[in-house]
Amino acid sequence: MQINPDNIRDFRNALGGFPTGVTIITAQGGNGALAGMTASSFNTVSMDPPLILWSITRGATYFPVFDEASHFSVNVLAEDQQELSNGFAKEGKKPFDGISFGTGLGGAPLFDGCVAQFQCETWAKYDGGDHVIIVGKVIEFESSDKTPLVFAGGGYKLLTN
Repeated sequence: MQINPDNIRDFRNALGGFPTGVTIITAQGGNGALAGMTASSFNTVSMDPPLILWSITRGATYFPVFDEASHFSVNVLAEDQQELSNGFAKEGKKPFDGISFGTGLGGAPLFDGCVAQFQCETWAKYDGGDHVIIVGKVIEFESSDKTPLVFAGGGYKLLTN
């Protein structure tokens, strides 16, 4: 089926059939403003140098902060962090209110209890249509043996053996 304006929703639903992990990407802008958003568009690019990527909609509330940030953090969420994910998934909220967090490179917030965290220096940015693809060089990372939060078909899923 060719994509056209009438079937964009069907296209999006087809993409939703691919299970992904759930992350919260965070950064601090030059003026001290904190940015955080739930994202599933996270992937590995390279091992040498250690590079990852994610993408952000140009119209996102926090786009200006991520666009100017020299560093960002990727918090890979555990299955018990659905509420945290939901808090950062909606535009217009103040997601950091009432949430405790640490501070990583460049002032990017880090959350406790994650499966993994990657602290990155912004390496490159690429045009991706209505998104910008941001590539980061991983400077520091942490990992645990927790079970990751998974998203597919429009909702959270549990991993089973």
